[in-house]
Amino acid sequence: MGIFKWMKEDMDVVFDQDPAARSYIEVFLTYAGLHAIWSHRIAHFFFNRRLHFIARVISQISRFFTGIEIHPGAKIGRKLFIDHGMGVVIGETCEIGDNVTLFQGVTLGGTGKEKGKRHPTVKDHAMITTGAKVLGDITIGNSSKVGAGSVVLKDIPDHSTVVGVPGTVVVQNGEKIRKNLDHHKLPDPVTDRCEQLQEEIDRLKEEIAKLKEVKQNGDHDL
Repeated sequence: MGIFKWMKEDMDVVFDQDPAARSYIEVFLTYAGLHAIWSHRIAHFFFNRRLHFIARVISQISRFFTGIEIHPGAKIGRKLFIDHGMGVVIGETCEIGDNVTLFQGVTLGGTGKEKGKRHPTVKDHAMITTGAKVLGDITIGNSSKVGAGSVVLKDIPDHSTVVGVPGTVVVQNGEKIRKNLDHHKLPDPVTDRCEQLQEEIDRLKEEIAKLKEVKQNGDHDL
């Protein structure tokens, strides 16, 4: 596919995904997600030819102007749509399929200093929404969705919906996995732990009060 056809395809995706898009000239000039993707293709070209320094310079310039950081080594398929995009980070060994949608604040990152494949693989038609963190060498399945603010550390099957910290599959193949989980009541392990600690403190206070009472009664008997 020629470069101009590829650019038009990318802009057509914006019209399909974003109702705020009004004209090609507006999309061409003002959509940071498009600029980041186009810059990445140039950087990736140099990266594949072992011109790593040039590739990194291009990616850093793109990051400065768009607020989107894509490592030049990342492999990105066709029709990626980055909505708004500020704060999006895509790591070196990420592999992103076709027709994927990413929202602002998404991180496709690693979990340590391990070598080799250490970033996620996102398959076709997946959607990762605002602020989600997908970490490590894991796979987000075809047509799967990751809820806003979720932290995903394990593989997600095809046609699934994931929410929470850590990410939990709540819908798979159109069927609810956890029927008691409301959309606005996402798991919060930090709050749960704090509540457990508070209950333990209250129990200890009660036991201390009882011991003081027993001691005071014993003193009166004497």
